[in-house]
Amino acid sequence: LCGVIALQQARGTALQVAPSVSTTRVRASVPSAPLFRSRMQLRPGQPILTRRPHAAVPVPMAQSGFDGGLAPAATSDSSNTWWSCAIFFAGVAAGWLLEQRRMTTTAPHPGAECIALLVATSEKKADAAAPAPLKPMRTRFAPSPTGSLHVGGARTALYNWLMARKTGGQFILRIEDTDLARSTRASEESMKADLRWLGLKWDEGPETAKEAEFPFRQSERGAIYQEMAKKLMEKVGPDGKSIAYPCFSKQEEVDALKTATETTGEFQGTFVSPWRDAAPEEVQAKIAAGETYAIRFRVPKGKRVSINDTVRGPVSWDAEATIGDFVLLRSTGVPVYNFCVAVDDALMGITHVIRAEEHLTNTLRQGLILEALGFPMPQYAHCSLILGEDGSKLSKRHGATSVAQFAEEGFVPDAMINYLVGLGWNDGTEKEVYTVAELIDVFTTERIQKSPSVFDMQKLKWINAQHLHAMDDAKLATLLGPFLVKAELCKTADSPLVAVAAHMCKQKIQLLGDAAPMVKEALEYDLPATLTSDASAAKLLEEDLKGLAKAVVEAYDAGEFPDATQADFVDKYGAWVKEFGKKIGRKGKQLMQPLRLLLSGLMSGPDVGCQLRIVAIAQAEGVPCVPIVDRMAALRTLASS
Repeated sequence: LCGVIALQQARGTALQVAPSVSTTRVRASVPSAPLFRSRMQLRPGQPILTRRPHAAVPVPMAQSGFDGGLAPAATSDSSNTWWSCAIFFAGVAAGWLLEQRRMTTTAPHPGAECIALLVATSEKKADAAAPAPLKPMRTRFAPSPTGSLHVGGARTALYNWLMARKTGGQFILRIEDTDLARSTRASEESMKADLRWLGLKWDEGPETAKEAEFPFRQSERGAIYQEMAKKLMEKVGPDGKSIAYPCFSKQEEVDALKTATETTGEFQGTFVSPWRDAAPEEVQAKIAAGETYAIRFRVPKGKRVSINDTVRGPVSWDAEATIGDFVLLRSTGVPVYNFCVAVDDALMGITHVIRAEEHLTNTLRQGLILEALGFPMPQYAHCSLILGEDGSKLSKRHGATSVAQFAEEGFVPDAMINYLVGLGWNDGTEKEVYTVAELIDVFTTERIQKSPSVFDMQKLKWINAQHLHAMDDAKLATLLGPFLVKAELCKTADSPLVAVAAHMCKQKIQLLGDAAPMVKEALEYDLPATLTSDASAAKLLEEDLKGLAKAVVEAYDAGEFPDATQADFVDKYGAWVKEFGKKIGRKGKQLMQPLRLLLSGLMSGPDVGCQLRIVAIAQAEGVPCVPIVDRMAALRTLASS
């Protein structure tokens, strides 16, 4: 290359990129590609070009002395041939000397064997810089304890919990029980139990150390709301009037005014209080007389509230036209919902509010209150509704909708979390089954979708089955135990029978409750009934089923049949079947199917060794079953009939 450059400089001509350069690489053996580039002052993907005093003449590749698509401009002056060659080789020699000098002063770049001069887009661009880590978020779940924790609320709690865990922030549980007539402590306890079952542990809230500093139930924060309402009455707005004011209008008067204005066509959906611009003397006289009053928020004229919702995008409201002056404290002193929420979000330092889209309109009032109190608005994300399969809002008529019901039916927490997160969110891949740790890693509010999601019970069951199949036997046994105890198939949840049942049923169940019927069948035995009712079983009688029964009994009497009371019975039973088959000359379907029928009394089912082990444990625990000795007696009867 030094020779080429020297030659073209001497001749005052330019190098021309040949037509095929877009698909050709030039490779020059040098130890350090990066160093070579820097000396030649080339950028990645830039062809070698020099200034040209005149237009270059295209030269075919065959005329070029290089395979890289670089060729000297043509000339008709043959008298300079020898001079050109001399210049060329002088340049080559100079380049060789420079390279030798560089090699003696610079260590070779490890692993760099060649340099590729590429054009345009043929060289891969550097990877984009990694996104900056998210700041710790303070999120909250604020249910009203008026019933059970349903699917929608559980999803809201999950989304908030995931973002708090993802960012190293805090997840706060707040109880919004201002509806004293409907709120109950029993409902609160039920909801907390459901959150614990899902594994959504809260960092601050009821039953945490923070509760000693301030309460997390709105019913216990009345003094705080009174103080904030007083501040708003004392604070002067841009119009020179107090931000909040006392309203002495009775509810009957409000209703009557609405009715009258609706009749005349003047009512626009907002109530205009006659006390908005009342004289201070009149107001003070009413207060001095002991009359009760509500405290209303004075909505500024022409005021607009705007947010950039993570899910919905930009949303704005004309506050005056939409809501008018609204109540903060009722005349009874009870604060209204939106006032409590705004104050609590501010004082608890909530940075992100993730909730259902039905709360979107509440953001208007809450935004006005936060601004008036001088607090920043959190970042909002309003999630779409969850619909039933018929397209209507999910409700009890669609079946189980509360977390407690799903737990009772045999769904496991990890599967519920896996399914709930997908109701309105995906990570952009085809992946459907996630662990909780994976969800913490990939979940972002930016991928929550606007469109409603449909609750699919069959999909939930399928996801539950995938989690059960992937679960280790010990964990599955822990979850399965209570179901078997409830079905009276074992005495205690930690019975060895449960561990065997977990191993036996794991790949065959969708719900934890599906294991109970399988265990029950293993404990029962009625070979004569099966031979009578099942045609395929009866057909085995024609294939010397009686002879096989006799051989099994003989092996049992001879002590060759493994002891089912031993913990290693399942493995020993498998080994015995192989040896037994060799001994009697049967294998495959001719051995396994009739042997299953003889020992379990059924033509299909889970592993026979596990079934017999369960029978032995049940017999030892006093659980009703048909013992192995009784089954052998039935085989003797069959063999002699």
